[in-house]
Amino acid sequence: MASNKPVIAVVGATGAQGSGLVRAILQDPERRFTARAITRKPDSDRARALVAQGAEVVAADADDAPSLDRAFAGATGAFCVTNFWEHYSADREVVQARAMATAAARADVRHVVWSTLEDTRRRVPLSDDRMPTLHGRYKVPHFDGKGEADAVFAEAKVPTTLLLTSFYWDNLIHFGMGPRKDASGQLVFTIPMGDRKLPGIAAEDIGPCAYGVFARGQEMVGRTVGIAGEHLTGSEMAAELSTALGQPVRYQSVPFEVYRKLGFPGADDLGNMFQFKHDFEREFCAARPVDQARSLYPGLQTFRQWLARHAKEIPLS
Repeated sequence: MASNKPVIAVVGATGAQGSGLVRAILQDPERRFTARAITRKPDSDRARALVAQGAEVVAADADDAPSLDRAFAGATGAFCVTNFWEHYSADREVVQARAMATAAARADVRHVVWSTLEDTRRRVPLSDDRMPTLHGRYKVPHFDGKGEADAVFAEAKVPTTLLLTSFYWDNLIHFGMGPRKDASGQLVFTIPMGDRKLPGIAAEDIGPCAYGVFARGQEMVGRTVGIAGEHLTGSEMAAELSTALGQPVRYQSVPFEVYRKLGFPGADDLGNMFQFKHDFEREFCAARPVDQARSLYPGLQTFRQWLARHAKEIPLS
C-alpha cells in the first residue's frame, strides 16, 4: 500500500551521503517521511538493500534531465548531491546541479537540501598566484563547482538549504589518506595543515544531519548550514589514530606544493584544498560549528568514536 506521507527524493541514494539520509528517513521513530531512493543502478545490491529496508527505488541520472523530472514528481523534499571524484569535472557538476534545480522547480518541490562547499575563488581569485589555477578556471575544482552551483538553485527559485559538508574521515580508508609506514617502519599521517584545525565528519553522519534539516522544515529554507563532527589538528588526529591502531602514529605536515605533486589523480586539487582550509582556518571552522551539527543529529560521532568502528578498515602500508 502506497504511503501518504511526504516524500523525500534522495539523489545518490547508494552513495556515502545519500545512503545515510535514506537510513535516517526509514529509521525515524515518527516515520514522518517516505524515502524515494534515486540511483542510476536500481538493480544493484545496494539499491536492493534499500528496497528491503522499505525505500522506494527510482532510476534516474543527473546527466539525464527527463529522468529527474520523473524522479522528483510528487516529492515534497529533495536531497541533491554531485560526485566530482567520479569524473573530475567541476563544469559537469554545475550542469548536473542545474538539471536538478530545474527538475525540482518543475516538480514544485517545497524544500531542497543541496550538498555544497565554498567557492574558494571568492577568497582566492584566479589572479592570486599563492595557489595554481586548475582546469582553466578553478582554484579548488571539487569545491568551486559546487559553490558556483549554489546560485543555480536560487535562479530556479527553489526553496533551498545549502549544506556545507566537511572532510570525510572515511578518506583515511578509501582515498589513500591514512597513515603510511616510513623507512623505519613507523606509521606517519601526512596532510599539509601545519598546526591548523581540520573540520571532519563521518560520511555516514552527513545524511542524518540532512534529515535534521528536512525535519525542521521551512524554517531552514534560505539558510546555509555547515556541519562537522570535530575540528582537529593533524597532531590530534595522529594521537587518536595511535590509540585506535595500537601503535604510534606520527603527524607530518608537508608543504602544499609538495602535496600537489604527489602524483595521484586529484593531488593538485587536494593540495589547493588543504591550503585553503589552512589559510582560512578561522572562517572555514566558524562555518561548521559542531554544536549546530549535533543539534541536527544528536548521534553525531567524534573522531574517536568513528575510529572505534572503522580503524580496522584503514589500510596500513
